[in-house]
Amino acid sequence: MTAPPVRHVSLRSGVYADSVRLMQVSRDVGARKGVTAVLVAMATPLNLELAAGMGLAPAEGASPDQLLVAVSAADDDALAAAVAAVDAALAARERTAGPAQAVPLCTIGAGLDALPTDGPALAIVSVPGPYAVAEAADAIAAGRSVLVFSDGVPVESEVALKRAAHDAGVLVMGPDCGTAIVSGLALGFANVVRRGPVGLVAASGTGAQQVSCLLDTAGVGVSHVLGVGGRDLSEAVGGLATLDALALLDADPATERVLLVSKPPAPSVAVAVAEVAAELSVPVRSAALSAESPDLTAAVESLLRDTGVAVPEWPSRPAARQAAPGAVLKGLYAGGTLADEAMLIAAPVLGDVRSNTPLRPELDAALDPSAPDLSVPGHVVVDFGDDALTAGRAHPMIDPTLRLEALARIAASGEPAVVLVDVVLGHGADPDPAATLAPALRAAGLPAVVALVGTEADPQCWSRQADALAAAGAAVFASNAQAIRHALDLLGAAR
Repeated sequence: MTAPPVRHVSLRSGVYADSVRLMQVSRDVGARKGVTAVLVAMATPLNLELAAGMGLAPAEGASPDQLLVAVSAADDDALAAAVAAVDAALAARERTAGPAQAVPLCTIGAGLDALPTDGPALAIVSVPGPYAVAEAADAIAAGRSVLVFSDGVPVESEVALKRAAHDAGVLVMGPDCGTAIVSGLALGFANVVRRGPVGLVAASGTGAQQVSCLLDTAGVGVSHVLGVGGRDLSEAVGGLATLDALALLDADPATERVLLVSKPPAPSVAVAVAEVAAELSVPVRSAALSAESPDLTAAVESLLRDTGVAVPEWPSRPAARQAAPGAVLKGLYAGGTLADEAMLIAAPVLGDVRSNTPLRPELDAALDPSAPDLSVPGHVVVDFGDDALTAGRAHPMIDPTLRLEALARIAASGEPAVVLVDVVLGHGADPDPAATLAPALRAAGLPAVVALVGTEADPQCWSRQADALAAAGAAVFASNAQAIRHALDLLGAAR
């Protein structure tokens, strides 16, 4: 009879780390032998609820400014080693953070007050959504632009912050801004790309990563990547940060051309932004996805032609595996914009494509947003990076668990399928995604197509990851659009 797991649950005061770092600690410790569950997170109500669901709720009352360390393991030795690993990871963070402050600075406002007025011009907010608004407002009041990595910020608060930033002559990037590059400095999930004359305004994180990586492959660098948050081009927000970001790039001597990258925007907002962009001195080209322009790669190629740069052959590793008759498409995406691109390109060919984030919620069949099931019959594309699936857990670019479980369910269902998956490299992402994905694809035994977004200079190295995935039988493409079309070709050949 198997012994029940042993547990460690503690609350620590005076310790703080941003959510991405804590998710990485949870992932790394959770991968240790004998560890059955880990949650290292700030003790917010949501995280306490998640801990309770794991059977790891603290016995005493907790407050959101405390750090929750909750671990279960198969035996005492594994538990002690896991807790020691958590301590070591947190201690390593403290060592790299610089000399300790006599009195810890607990808010953005306090930190900015302690800096000279000519200090950093950009603040970064990465706290739970309910607390992010006050921190961002403090940065704006201090005359700093702010990147709000946090999600869960109400849309009315987003609008208020962006209006205040416009009045103050600064920029709000976000909320839920996961990717930015400012004067060569990569923030959040971003790739190692060369500097150059193209500025990106992006209401899309993975879309910006796809575009910047393709530009880098073509030998063209970026001046800045200004993420504005996925809701900025919605009717509710009205492109407030997009317009400010365009004005900033228009005034930047290092920026000669601008590309606007977005999920499908609200039509009226797209028109208003286009009218403003037409009046700028710097040429602006749109890479906003729509039924009429569903292809980010094509937008990059058009920009290259504008600048007289030859369009290269985008890197790929083709595979010979064929689809079985009657096969369907199963898309497992980490990037929301890349998932949208897949649906926009695939739906005219395949017809109905079910998703947890359907492009036309009023018409298209939808999956349960909090528990989408790819094993349902038919064509399915799931965005595993959607907020409903990342609450309290690491983004799939960091932690592949949900996607690997979904892949196993698809294989077990017996339905013939072509698997389409994106893998996004760069800072903050899984340090070796092929190490877990390649064996899972091999075990699934299904034709697989991978959109591998990254560069040779990324920590994971594009070609090294591509070779490992190709060795597992996957077809690998640097272009998501090309990967989608290859998957459709496999499905067409099977009919």
